[in-house]
Amino acid sequence: MSEQDAGPGDSVVVRVPVEPVDAVREADARDAADRYSGLAVRGPLFGAAAQDAEGGRRWRVVVGVTHGCPQEARDALNSLFWFRAKDDAQSRQERRALLAAVARLETEPLDELTVLGARYRVVRAEEYAAVDSRGGIETPRPTDPEPLTLDWGPGARSARVDDGLVLDPDAPLSPLQAAERVALRPLAYSGIRFPVEVLADSAGAVQSHPDVLLMPAAFLITERSGDGEWSAGSSLHATAHDARRTLDFALTWMEPRTRGLIPYDADRTVDARNPPVGTTDEAAAELVELAKAADALRADRRDQVEVHGTVYRVTRSRRLLRWGPDGPEGPRSSDISTHAPAALHPRLDDDGTVHTDGLADDGPVR
Repeated sequence: MSEQDAGPGDSVVVRVPVEPVDAVREADARDAADRYSGLAVRGPLFGAAAQDAEGGRRWRVVVGVTHGCPQEARDALNSLFWFRAKDDAQSRQERRALLAAVARLETEPLDELTVLGARYRVVRAEEYAAVDSRGGIETPRPTDPEPLTLDWGPGARSARVDDGLVLDPDAPLSPLQAAERVALRPLAYSGIRFPVEVLADSAGAVQSHPDVLLMPAAFLITERSGDGEWSAGSSLHATAHDARRTLDFALTWMEPRTRGLIPYDADRTVDARNPPVGTTDEAAAELVELAKAADALRADRRDQVEVHGTVYRVTRSRRLLRWGPDGPEGPRSSDISTHAPAALHPRLDDDGTVHTDGLADDGPVR
């Protein structure tokens, strides 16, 4: 194990891969680096992390860094505390402390708070993808994790993005991981399409949080019609198979209903593979094309299909989280939330009793 002088920010501990699996993964990453020489930055994602119990440099992700704005991550943290108070609290005192955090998150746009001695922070990551010289976005690598059994059923359980993830800036890296981490330290927004305050915050973050931590890859569906640009067509998934299964469902169930090929009120088992009785010949032909594209995904773990003029691609998403002396970066002043803090759950008392009085009859209980 050796230590690489990384310049600004912290040093990076580099471990040369010697185990066969690690060596294959490193070779896979080298091939990807040769093919995809550019980056396409999509924008920020938000989650929440708790600091190591001993107050060290390690933080544990408690809300997946997958949310589109800071308030969504705050809401998820609110729910985390509420359900802990409801289901896991061991005493009234513990429940009261958790509910006090819930009460604050219902009314304040908090980015950091301490609950039961643990420090929690809303964290910000930059999502990006590697692109080749022709603008093609990187697809999954052969060594990216996949479930042992490929379950295509609609009720299949998927792994959660960032589940159990520990953020450790001191963890040893492979040579290519270290090189990417060092190369991305100066990454900041540029160009006239960004507001001045966004550019200023981005440049300031390079100084206040000079190091970066690379998070595990995630996967999503991107779409492109005609000569247009790629656009996101799904949320992030933990594995490429989860993304393919989402695309399979979209092509066979959602797209037929969106296109008017199958009525929205049709039985849930009706889809492109099982069209309703009375389908017109024209609609049936379109459904066949959608089903063929979905079947191709299942047949050979395909990462791209084209149907009805739209290209769908399983894309490998990367995320970097800026790191400073006090840990991971939180939301920036220029980051915008789509909504304000609000109560999300019924009232829960110190004894763990849920009170639904005052809720609308059809209101959600999350």
